[in-house]
Amino acid sequence: MIRIQQMKLPLKHTKEDIKREASRILSIPLEECLNVNIIKQSIDARKKKDIHYIYTVDVEVRKEKKISHLIQKTPFLSVVKNNSYQFPLSGECRLLARPVIVGSGPAGLFCALLLAKHGYAPLVIERGERIEEREPIVQKFWNGGKLDLRTNVQFGEGGAGTFSDGKLNTLIKDNFGRNRKVLECFVEAGAPEEILYLNKAHIGTDVLRNVVRNIRYEIEAAGGEIRFCSQLTDILFEIGEDGKRKLCGIEINGTEIFSCEVCVLAVGHSARDTFSMLYKKELELKQKAFAVGVRIQHPQQLINMAQYGEEKNPYLPAADYKVTYQASNNRSIYSFCMCPGGYVVNASSEEGRLAINGMSYHSRAGENANSALIVSVTPQDFGSDHPLAGIEFQRRLEEIAYLEGQGKIPLQLYRDFCNNQLSTEIGEIKPGIKGGYTFSNLRKLFPVEINQALLEGIQYFGTKIKGFDRWDALLAGVESRTSSPIRIVRDEQFESNISGLYPCGEGAGYAGGITSAAMDGIKVAEAIAKRYYA
Repeated sequence: MIRIQQMKLPLKHTKEDIKREASRILSIPLEECLNVNIIKQSIDARKKKDIHYIYTVDVEVRKEKKISHLIQKTPFLSVVKNNSYQFPLSGECRLLARPVIVGSGPAGLFCALLLAKHGYAPLVIERGERIEEREPIVQKFWNGGKLDLRTNVQFGEGGAGTFSDGKLNTLIKDNFGRNRKVLECFVEAGAPEEILYLNKAHIGTDVLRNVVRNIRYEIEAAGGEIRFCSQLTDILFEIGEDGKRKLCGIEINGTEIFSCEVCVLAVGHSARDTFSMLYKKELELKQKAFAVGVRIQHPQQLINMAQYGEEKNPYLPAADYKVTYQASNNRSIYSFCMCPGGYVVNASSEEGRLAINGMSYHSRAGENANSALIVSVTPQDFGSDHPLAGIEFQRRLEEIAYLEGQGKIPLQLYRDFCNNQLSTEIGEIKPGIKGGYTFSNLRKLFPVEINQALLEGIQYFGTKIKGFDRWDALLAGVESRTSSPIRIVRDEQFESNISGLYPCGEGAGYAGGITSAAMDGIKVAEAIAKRYYA
């Protein structure tokens, strides 16, 4: 297989054009290109008058030796081998009870999927509802209904990512094919094939809901079981011969005892009551830095103009952006979870507290672009060395946001944020929000140093993206669930200080998005398989 990198094509082109360009680069007739597989597609928009697509493709040719001389002297050509993902062989210890996985977010689902397909018949417990019931419950809340503490944007089948943009990019280096495996599983479950090669792939909340349901079907077809409305309320352990605590069971919903030797904690970053229970059980927890801030909304056409030089082009996707700044008080402020053509959503999960997130559909056809603008916070900001102090820091912000918005999403124009005053009317930008909202003064949400970083950062970003700091840009708060504020310590075998308990995914502090969480789920499944056979 011949890999061609840096293949340039105009915005308007077909798959046949890709094949023709490959044959031209390799100096072979078109019929000798037997197969062309797209590995990566990205957009080069550095020159607004010459925006084009850049491809990396693998080409199967009839006579590879015929062009070996060309490969040796051309830097963007190489010979590659297809290294597919391999699940490890089973270990030597007999697993007497089926493994339990707590949580059905990306980490839990992929851990369960891999274990189920290799004969381990896992049991997945999820505190929230299945997607068919979860979606109308969330929609009812957004339309003014009461918050369901069991099933909401944070809890339920698919985890918090189900009501997000569904981004699939990750910065994790992957030499074992896990990233590709995750994407392939998504495609098998109904995601568009383009996610296998797009540089900034996303599924979108609408498609992701169907994909999550189909993965559930795969787990069940392979011998796994998923139980909804089933919350982990306790862990049971015994003291082994080596003096170490060893898992022997879990409690579900405060009443049911389930015996098990292996339990994967893929609980997500918002399972605060679970973290409290684990702390009481003396599981080793550590504070972890994260970031908090607001979401800012602009017209999507403004972002398109800044990135592409035109407001709309049928051959280009809705534009995104990434911005960073180091404030004068040494706080880092940066964009996070940018949602082209998306919505700000009420993502609360506790009474009297309000948190928001960003969400896009697959088409990204909404009028507004939105992104979190978040400021780094460290354990020094938490006011305590308690392992759960970061959670209490989040809660304080969310309580203020709830009070300021009287239960609705607090909203403020950028001009009024600068002037530290309440907004009274909307400008030209219409709010793209799922859930009720009301005018508030967001300056009241944060400590002075965070407000200072936000003020400096937005002003600076206006020098990079024209119109970013326009007076009627809409700010909403509070973005507090960017990542887990704790880390559940695990060893090289992925176990906690209680043998048999495997912390996993974003909630445990080992991932930062859908793909990285799914990959961590696969890693934990591998660790279990290397030790046990079913």
